Amino acid sequence: MLASRVFIWQQALPLTLPEVLATIPAFHPMWDGVDGDLIALVDKQAAHGNFRAWARITKHAADGLTAQGRTHIDEQLLRQVYQRLGTSA
Repeated sequence: MLASRVFIWQQALPLTLPEVLATIPAFHPMWDGVDGDLIALVDKQAAHGNFRAWARITKHAADGLTAQGRTHIDEQLLRQVYQRLGTSA
C-alpha cells in the first residue's frame, strides 16, 4: 500500500566536503564561525555528507549547548553528541 503512494523515488547523493563546508554553516547559526577542520572531522566521523545526519547532529548539539549553558561547539560536546547517536568516533 505504501509503495503505491510513492510517485517518484528520489535519490540524493552525499554532499562533497566543499559542499559541506559551504552548506552547514549556512544551515544553522551554531555552525557559523566553527573551524572548517572541525566541521570536516564531524563529516568524516559521523555525517558522511548526509544532510539528514547533519540535522540530527545539529539537534543533539543544540540540545547539549542549551543543557550545559554553553555557546560554542567543541570536540568535547561532539563526543557527547556521538554517544547519543551511537557513533564511536
